[in-house]
Amino acid sequence: MNKIRSVNLETVCGVTSKLPVNSRPEVAFAGKSNVGKSSLINALMQRKSYARTSSQPGKTQTINYYHINEGSLPEADFAPDFYLVDLPGYGYTNAAVSVREKWGKMTENYLHTSQMLKGVFLLVDIRHAPSANDRQMYDWIVAAGMKPVVIATKSDKIKRSQLTKQVKLIRDTLHAGKDTAVIPFSSLNKSGLPEVWEAVRELTEEDEV
Repeated sequence: MNKIRSVNLETVCGVTSKLPVNSRPEVAFAGKSNVGKSSLINALMQRKSYARTSSQPGKTQTINYYHINEGSLPEADFAPDFYLVDLPGYGYTNAAVSVREKWGKMTENYLHTSQMLKGVFLLVDIRHAPSANDRQMYDWIVAAGMKPVVIATKSDKIKRSQLTKQVKLIRDTLHAGKDTAVIPFSSLNKSGLPEVWEAVRELTEEDEV
């Protein structure tokens, strides 16, 4: 398990905010409302409730920059020094159309303008085929020149014998190639967390000296 020395919610950007110019690698996490994104982020940061979880979908309306291990030298047992970027949850049908459009434009702007963005993790619910919003987000990530890492959340909600079938459904619906990683994950038993961390390390440590 990668150890965390420090976590700092350094920047919160709303729809009118100017995005920060950071000097450390960024990895972003995207997913529809209530897919379990905050639970995954808390698991990665080894904090119980640093990233706010809510039973009310659509709570995350900002881009949140968490600085992980600020100033730490890379060590085998520790997570690298990087930014974990929490993107606004999408697909919340009760939000006004104008609000959903603003969230979308904010996210798309970040994907295309951040100079330190190294990769995007797209969270989808393993129990269902990805939605139209999931497919749109996948396409946005590809259009920004990156290969998404897909995290299939709530894997504890299905039988182990169904995993392969559901992963194939997700891959086929997103039109993702065989080289696209699809990682089943459970916030309950933390299965899949080492694989997510491995992907984070691969994306962030390429710039380490």
